[in-house]
Amino acid sequence: MLQCPALVRVVIALAGLWGVAASGAPPTGYAALVRRVAPSVVTVLVVEERISAADRAAERAERRAVADTDPNAMSAIIRRLLSAPGADIGRSEGAPGALGSGFVIRGDGLIVTNRHVIVGARSVRVRLSDGREAIAKIIGADAVTDIALLSVNAGRLPALHLGSSETVSVGDAVIAIGNPYGLGQSVSAGIVSARARTLEDDPYIDFLQTDASINRGNSGGPLLAVDGTVVGVTSAIFTPSGGSVGLGFAIPAEAAAAIVRELEAHGRVERGYLGITAQAVTPVLATALHLQTPMGALVTAVDAQGPALGTLFIGDVLLNLGAERVTFKDLSKTAARLIPDSLVTLTVMRGGAQESVALKVGRLPEPPADPTLTDGQDTWVPALGIGVADTTTEIRKAIKATDEPTGLIVTQLRPAGPGALAGLRVGDLITHLGTKPVIEAADVATIGKPTSQDPVLLRIVRDGAGSFVALTGEAQP
Repeated sequence: MLQCPALVRVVIALAGLWGVAASGAPPTGYAALVRRVAPSVVTVLVVEERISAADRAAERAERRAVADTDPNAMSAIIRRLLSAPGADIGRSEGAPGALGSGFVIRGDGLIVTNRHVIVGARSVRVRLSDGREAIAKIIGADAVTDIALLSVNAGRLPALHLGSSETVSVGDAVIAIGNPYGLGQSVSAGIVSARARTLEDDPYIDFLQTDASINRGNSGGPLLAVDGTVVGVTSAIFTPSGGSVGLGFAIPAEAAAAIVRELEAHGRVERGYLGITAQAVTPVLATALHLQTPMGALVTAVDAQGPALGTLFIGDVLLNLGAERVTFKDLSKTAARLIPDSLVTLTVMRGGAQESVALKVGRLPEPPADPTLTDGQDTWVPALGIGVADTTTEIRKAIKATDEPTGLIVTQLRPAGPGALAGLRVGDLITHLGTKPVIEAADVATIGKPTSQDPVLLRIVRDGAGSFVALTGEAQP
């Protein structure tokens, strides 16, 4: 009788699998790894700035309209039914909020998460794996890398090791743990799909790309190698549908570790800033600029208030920053590594001749929470935890403050800072410090830190109505 060799091999393979099962050998998978690392992963619960009763009513009406017209609205009901008791899915009417994930990196309660999870928060709580909840203190947050550092007082906690993404290669297995959509702690597995991905909105980070499923609520959770080492902090997804399509991105662990050190020591991260805009030098441009080969970065604009004003000019080709050769792709990262207020020698090609010029490095400004609100550079007010910018007649008209001759618009709010705790919002117009009109940023830049005994009184205009608010550094009733 003739036998099919392929069939024989299949039968042998199946027999082998049966032998493994019958012998009681442990199954393959990530169960042991998950049991070891999952207790260190937490849910970050955020109570955002309060909204008015009118805004809440409009929000409810919008949800009802969507539910009446959206054939997929049933998914929201299903998510609610699937959620564990106490799960926080999106916003609740009583306390508008959001959630994300995080993980413990030190046993005394130091926790890493994403900045975008906690930005604009009135208060932050952390739900531990054993169900306990603790009030979290925001140690610091970095807008550029989207890393935030929290601290909780909850006794000794199991911690994960923040390692290095260099220990994994494309194709290596990884797992992601977090709380997607508030359903409860979930684990997904995949591989490292690519390294050194640069996203348009984040030119300072070389992301890890993974096909491990990442959804809303996973932000700030760990991406782990199979030995339990954290190799990345899950941060973003690319999606045409709103859900995971296998294109997830994580901040490399070594980048996160460097930011954590700065945040713990100083509460913020300072980076160098040149104040220029540039483009790549193509072969055609190189010929036009009398360069032998395409190199460097071609300056296309100089910030009128930036450190390069009067030192660099439109049409310059920036070749070197100190001893480091400039490439257009890495220009943002190279400049950010410079030390603010230090002097650096730049090598430029100008008018066909190579020159060396000295420049005092500036500080990279934090991006405004809503850059469409102002076309000028904003000013950070450390004592109040807010960013402000000058306004124009057009801006004051857009925010229904046409009767106000001057004022500063709020462009940033530090989470749990005095401004956020007092209920300030991005887009508020500050018109008075006490009873004194506010005309320029210098009028508020040197304010002392407010306390309950010595509050700072501001007059603000919101939605066309003026009111006074007292900043004490504590949550307002």
